Amino acid sequence: METEKTIPPRSEIPPEHTWDLSKLYPDDKAWEQGLADYVKKADAISGYRGTLGKSAESLADYLDFCRELGLLEERLGYYSDLRETEDEGSSTARTMTGKFMMALTKTRAAASWDTPEIQAIPDSLMADFLGHERLAEYRIYLKKILRYKPYVLSDREERIIALHAEGESVADQAFSVLTNVDFDFGFIETPEGKLPLSQSTWSVFMEHQDRDVRRRAYKAFYGAFNAHKTTLAALYSGSVKQDVIRARVRGYSSARAAALFPDNVDEAVYDNLVAAVGANLEPLHRYYSLRKRALKLDELRHYDVYVPLVAGIKKRSTWEQAVEMISAALAPLGDEYVSTLRGGLLGRWADRYENRGKRSGAFSAGSYVGEPYILMNYKEDALRDVFTMAHEGGHSMHSWYSAASNPFMHYNYTIFEAEVASTFNEELLYRHLEKTADTPELRRYIINKRADDFLSTLYRQTMFAEFEKRSHELEEGGTPLTADILRSEYRALLEKYFGPEMILEEESDLEGLRIPHFYRAFYVYKYATGISASYALAERVLSGGTKEKEDYFSFLKSGGSRFPIESLKVAGVDMSGPAPVEAACRAFGRLVDQLETLL
Repeated sequence: METEKTIPPRSEIPPEHTWDLSKLYPDDKAWEQGLADYVKKADAISGYRGTLGKSAESLADYLDFCRELGLLEERLGYYSDLRETEDEGSSTARTMTGKFMMALTKTRAAASWDTPEIQAIPDSLMADFLGHERLAEYRIYLKKILRYKPYVLSDREERIIALHAEGESVADQAFSVLTNVDFDFGFIETPEGKLPLSQSTWSVFMEHQDRDVRRRAYKAFYGAFNAHKTTLAALYSGSVKQDVIRARVRGYSSARAAALFPDNVDEAVYDNLVAAVGANLEPLHRYYSLRKRALKLDELRHYDVYVPLVAGIKKRSTWEQAVEMISAALAPLGDEYVSTLRGGLLGRWADRYENRGKRSGAFSAGSYVGEPYILMNYKEDALRDVFTMAHEGGHSMHSWYSAASNPFMHYNYTIFEAEVASTFNEELLYRHLEKTADTPELRRYIINKRADDFLSTLYRQTMFAEFEKRSHELEEGGTPLTADILRSEYRALLEKYFGPEMILEEESDLEGLRIPHFYRAFYVYKYATGISASYALAERVLSGGTKEKEDYFSFLKSGGSRFPIESLKVAGVDMSGPAPVEAACRAFGRLVDQLETLL
């Protein structure tokens, strides 16, 4: 008899399989009280106006106040956001987020004067202030504020910008609700039964050995996006417009320049990445040719690019088994790292499994006082989810070390650095699993999986980066971002990266309208630079000794105390030039060489 599997509601998930948010707030009622305290505390902001330049003590008094308000603000924001991701259809959680955003917008508008006032302090006087003992923990924070001096506007203008902050997230929120809650992808008939198609199960279908299952899942999945393509294009266009407007208002040369400025990353780093990967597409195209041959296909289709080339390998891992695998792989990093991560994953850091309405994908959310929480949609029969666990665990341990090693005002590291810590863990897991594979078939499978994940992080994210660059340039040049324009630009990139073997479907270019990260502009390139840096660092740590490992931990502990290019130099890799990216491309080429021999 045919079985029908359904995605359970949140209420049916055992508590021990969910995250414990009590370090933030024990319950929603306590959060409501915290929000009331935040609103009351924020009323004191105006009393500090006009005092910041009087003395170092006056400035320190205000920054002490900001620190306490910021800690409260972070707790409130993380709690409401994490509660909402549990079930994006929950009106209770969405109401909490709405209340917080309203309070946050009001607070930031009330404090819009402080940055201009700090920047108005004469340079010589500020130099004296920075030498004062009371400002010791704020020196890095203040120096970063002073960098923005050319791009900060008047008090009145800053207040107007702050008041607009709440509305700027509407496109992102609408996209998330539309694709995660309102879309109904239906069910797919498979040899295993009638299974639900969702954002989370999509990858499982694309790895299915039955090509017809893959084809039907692909058509059904993109059919939902096709039915809403005009709306999706309008949402993304609105997001890009916001990026461009913010950059122009502040005087940046482009939206990309504005996005890279906080990290102090030169635009040449972005261009070096795109150029280096573009000059090394040969192994990628060779891999797709190999994929076509190995799968014995007359034509390579877009739904054929994720299925493992080594068929018949079953690697089922419970959550607990996955944690043990990851712990063994990360053993070179030492007992503290492994025991802390293992305890968190087996404890209540992670929200483990899919439930109805839960946000798709995975993320790590580390805050100063809470646990470094991890959202997963773990599937025991998907080996990629073990790697996702290792990836998000890398983020969480980065947060754990950063929060333990830095003052609140500059503990937070950049996304540029974050993608190094996460893909570093994946690299160690790959090497461990390949080394411990107990059959030749499993070893081939692991090498294939490593090549696929290398491809998706280095090549695919660079393709995304090209798309973001192009879409923003079109908007800045006055070309409306219609569905047809966006699809045309994306199709050209698909053709460039997949090469001559790929037969694209009519719907294939809709992929450009379904990527959530595009709503955080110029973010995805950091995945590609991250894996390039992490590959170099893994080579360095595993082949080195105590110093190389200590250098890596210095990087993890640096938090926001350095800009990312500088902190990575401390770890032992220089991302200011293209060399690490080129080395990563060569590493992928060697994986393709191995597969050509093994398959």
